[in-house]
Amino acid sequence: MTTRIIHFTVNGRLERAEFGADCSAADVKDLFRAAAEAGPHHILKLYDPSGRVLNICPQLEANSEDSYYRLEVVASDFQIKLLGVFGLPTGVLMPAELDDMEYRLHHLESKVIEDVGKTPDIICELKSQVESFRRKLESVEHLSWMGLFKDDGDQQVSPKPRTPQLSVQEERQQVRRKFLNMSSLQVTEEVREHLKSPIFDNWQWEEAEMLVLLQVMYTDLDFLTAFHIELEVLQNFLFEVYCHYNSIPFHNFQHCFCVTQMMYGLIWLTDLRSKLGRIDLLIMLTSALCHDLDHPGYNNVYQINAQTDLALRYNDISPLENHHCAVAFGILSKPECNILKNLTSEQYKHIRGGMIKCILATDMARHNEILNKFKVLQPVFNFTNKDHKEVLMKIMVKVSDISNEARPMAVAEPWLDCLLQEFFNQSDTEKLKGLPVTPFMDRDKVSKPSSQTNFIRFVLLPLFTELTKLFPCLEQHILEPVQRALEYYSDMERARKEEEEEEGTNKP
Repeated sequence: MTTRIIHFTVNGRLERAEFGADCSAADVKDLFRAAAEAGPHHILKLYDPSGRVLNICPQLEANSEDSYYRLEVVASDFQIKLLGVFGLPTGVLMPAELDDMEYRLHHLESKVIEDVGKTPDIICELKSQVESFRRKLESVEHLSWMGLFKDDGDQQVSPKPRTPQLSVQEERQQVRRKFLNMSSLQVTEEVREHLKSPIFDNWQWEEAEMLVLLQVMYTDLDFLTAFHIELEVLQNFLFEVYCHYNSIPFHNFQHCFCVTQMMYGLIWLTDLRSKLGRIDLLIMLTSALCHDLDHPGYNNVYQINAQTDLALRYNDISPLENHHCAVAFGILSKPECNILKNLTSEQYKHIRGGMIKCILATDMARHNEILNKFKVLQPVFNFTNKDHKEVLMKIMVKVSDISNEARPMAVAEPWLDCLLQEFFNQSDTEKLKGLPVTPFMDRDKVSKPSSQTNFIRFVLLPLFTELTKLFPCLEQHILEPVQRALEYYSDMERARKEEEEEEGTNKP
């Protein structure tokens, strides 16, 4: 198997890292983390000989001992995730860690002064933010928005990792408290702009923070004003949606957030606000949000073969997608969660019909049917034609649903690992129950690269290519990244085959 050898210095010593082409981004980062003797919450920076920051990932260029890289532990993350995003650090930050942060800033400031002779403005700003936060920590009695509670006994509680004492319900209520407290903070313009981009990294955010960002999406698209949605009702709705996603490897709340964020980004990138009515934008964004509600982690083929309650209830016709729709409108039936309650009956009927069509369109069994219809319409597409718009809305939700490979590899590859875990769980269960084993989920037959090369080649590229024909601006944002992903996994697959052939040759 082809391997990369990376030479680098850390803590004054020369080290060497070696990893294969099929190594994940997380594994590569763990290699460097171990070499630096860093903990899981430390931030690492890798520099090339010219001082340029490099991305620590499987695509790192191999080098020699004479052109070694430089690895530094520059800060401890403490789950801060983008200091200053909400005007304050947003992780679990204890007073001792504040002291440590101040020490690190002081150390960094000393090093910079040695090099340039003065303290940069950015360090002054960081010092000011840390000091401001310390004052808030000392004066605010209730800080549940960051997982820290200050009572008469100064007891501090961290939400992660999950403790055995917390039930699922208690953990959800903790997320709700954090969400509601954080929702009053101002999200910076920088984050608002980043939220509109396909390169957005979902792994940097906690559940409560993602709920705040979903609120931002509904607010910045002016849905609250246009549809008379009360902020409290929107917050109740978002929280109930969060509660109805299960803790499974892939089809979970983070996936829901990613799909909704991609839809939000596509709306801005394609300027759909000037091409479709706001009610259609609401349909697409809310469909993305609700498209996998209460997903059990086993697909439609399993539901039908196992004759589950869902398959029986929906007569084997898109059991999961029908269930997702039903759960969505079950949430909306609660007055305190009904973001549609101030609409006319006609508007409600339009939104309900549109959401059902969009969510049912995510059934991959209907993929070719919907794509072929869009191919026919695309050359003569008319944004004023109701049927044309309906197909486009389905396509937009479908693209958003399977868009992980349009993201940077460091964001996309962990999602593939999660998906394969869910697939393998299903195939293992199928074997145990004597059911037909879904071929592309069988851990004995599927490899990581082969699963993606076929999916990208035969599903993603045809779909993304057609959408790019209608919106050429999307070529650089979603089509080119998917093409690069195909090259990445094709290289990985070739390396795997070469390794297998080499092992076969060496066998006695």
